[in-house]
Amino acid sequence: MVAVDRLLIVTSSPRLPAGLLSWPAWEALRSGSVYTLDVTDSQAQAVRAAGVDVQEAPADAAAFRQLARAGHTVVWLAGPDGDAAFVAVLAELVAADPDAELETVTGSWDPPGGRLLDVVAVMDRLRSPGGCPWDAEQTHQSLAPYLLEESYELLEAIELDDLAHLREELGDVLLQVAFHSRLAEERPEAERFSIDDVAADLVTKLIRRHPHVFAGREVAGAADVAANWETIKAAEKRRESLTDGVPLGQPALALAATLQRRAQKAGVEATPPGGDDLGARLFALVGEAVAAGEDPESALRATARAYRDAVRTAEGSSAGG
Repeated sequence: MVAVDRLLIVTSSPRLPAGLLSWPAWEALRSGSVYTLDVTDSQAQAVRAAGVDVQEAPADAAAFRQLARAGHTVVWLAGPDGDAAFVAVLAELVAADPDAELETVTGSWDPPGGRLLDVVAVMDRLRSPGGCPWDAEQTHQSLAPYLLEESYELLEAIELDDLAHLREELGDVLLQVAFHSRLAEERPEAERFSIDDVAADLVTKLIRRHPHVFAGREVAGAADVAANWETIKAAEKRRESLTDGVPLGQPALALAATLQRRAQKAGVEATPPGGDDLGARLFALVGEAVAAGEDPESALRATARAYRDAVRTAEGSSAGG
């Protein structure tokens, strides 16, 4: 019986600490001679530190194949990008060779959210010396208009139920969060914070405001959850009025709706501005929408989009005439 030459490829996630590998990966690494393209890579260094010799080999799949003759086992420790081109050529060679077998052993997987680390790394590269001149000039203030613009584009994608557009716009909003966090890392020490601090604050807030999930509090349904959220939030913020914290710079229609919703939830019966002027009439219409559980901002945007389509149709008819 002819001994089969074994060629093993050990892959790992570059988003996890070097050396954090699965048990099957360590078994593979100890089963034969180990080669890699770059012995200075952190993963290769970690494997060496664990007592496994890692040798540097040329980026030639055919030469690597020859190392596993006479039933020997050789292991390729893939680099951070997986050495996809090398592995593809090696797979073709092995497929045409009945005396060889190729196996990929997963040393580690990307954790959920692992690509967010790439966002942080890319943002750091753009902002650091030698990066992008435009990014280097930006401030929290100069970026503010982009945050508004991207938020409205995201809102439009949601309203149109355009999932492909939604995915892209979520990325653009995420960029704004990463950018502002990166800028904050450059502030004086007393004011400095990082995206990790932002994430930590968010996690703490979510856990604190969901005692029914993390602290065993009983709730009857979504209404209880919303009520608990507002109660906890009010205690955190120590606000004197339910109107505290409402951004007055938001669009007027949304502002009117937010104020009326808060008053409605709190059971506060405030007399709306009277008179027959335009502002009072609009405010009253917003009140009707809030009472009906509708969002006046979304409703008016939908009507505006329909009007835009009607204008385009009319323009086409005029051009045709």
